Amino acid sequence: MSAMLSAEQLQFKEAVGRFFDEVSPASTVRAFVEAEAPFARDVWQRASTELGLMGVHLPEEFGGAGFGARELGIVCEEMGRTLYTGPYFGSSVMASYAVLFFGSEDAKARHLPAFASGESVGVLALDSLDKETRIGGLLKGDEMHRLHGRVPVLVGGADADVVFALADGPGGVGLYRLLTKPSGLAMVSRSGLDATRRLSTLELSNTPAERLGIAQPAQMTKFFDHLCVALAHEQIGGAQALFDSTVAYTKSRYQFGRPIGSFQALKHRCADLLLELELAKSVVYEAAACLDRGEPASELASMAKAMGSESYMNVARAAIQLRGGIGFTWEDNTHLWFKRAKSSEVFMGTPSYHRDRMLDHVREAS
Repeated sequence: MSAMLSAEQLQFKEAVGRFFDEVSPASTVRAFVEAEAPFARDVWQRASTELGLMGVHLPEEFGGAGFGARELGIVCEEMGRTLYTGPYFGSSVMASYAVLFFGSEDAKARHLPAFASGESVGVLALDSLDKETRIGGLLKGDEMHRLHGRVPVLVGGADADVVFALADGPGGVGLYRLLTKPSGLAMVSRSGLDATRRLSTLELSNTPAERLGIAQPAQMTKFFDHLCVALAHEQIGGAQALFDSTVAYTKSRYQFGRPIGSFQALKHRCADLLLELELAKSVVYEAAACLDRGEPASELASMAKAMGSESYMNVARAAIQLRGGIGFTWEDNTHLWFKRAKSSEVFMGTPSYHRDRMLDHVREAS
């Protein structure tokens, strides 16, 4: 079955997991949230130099490892499991995929090697983070490649060295690189439910930019599919972490002289959660394999995002409830994963949106 990981991929997963267990324990995540400190650049560089994680999915000609969506998914899954707080999704996934899919050969040669080496952190300004058909609806570019509009939510903007944007301009939606410290740009940090993912708002007013390429509709669909599958991997990683910690808690928490995990009702609850999580994993892995085969994957990508979202949220709710009173406290770490689960549920489209999108693609194919 193509959804299964190979022996080499399992070894890679173990190595990545060990790395993030070391650099992203819960104490480090909590310190990042409470101190509002910048992300650790030294860890970012280690992830690149020791494991090549920043360019794992990028072609070798641009300094990457030449792997695909499955290997990128492994990285995202382990990051989701440990709640790594660096701007990986905003830079290595969103920004690098945008350059890879929409940039000219010159743009790829200029920007992708810096991403792959970890030297540069990018951010992609998307004026819609929930529906691919809305991208370019709020950001506009003119004949002089000056951008106008507002991006309500920018993922990882405060950490970025270079800012890209998808905006509707002459010839259609295009990929732009904002010039260094341009006039007419205002980036303001904003609070969010999930403090482990830094957010900003971006205001552009006559902002000078360089157009790097045009985003054709078919490429836009593939781009959106890749983002959804990467995010779904992050979700199942977080869900697995919460499930494992919750099962461990039910084994150690005693009530009425016995572990609460020995009660049949809790056994059934955990079994149902495990079944849902394993089903989601199978779909997510198959979606990544489909992308790597170069096959149309929109139906599977949307199914993966919907199932990843629902499994993560259901495990997160149970993790809070099965811990009883302690699960609702700030001192317990469960709320960190719960907030990531909720924010990721709506990021890149809700489950209901993805079911509709999946059905639309099925109708088009029939």
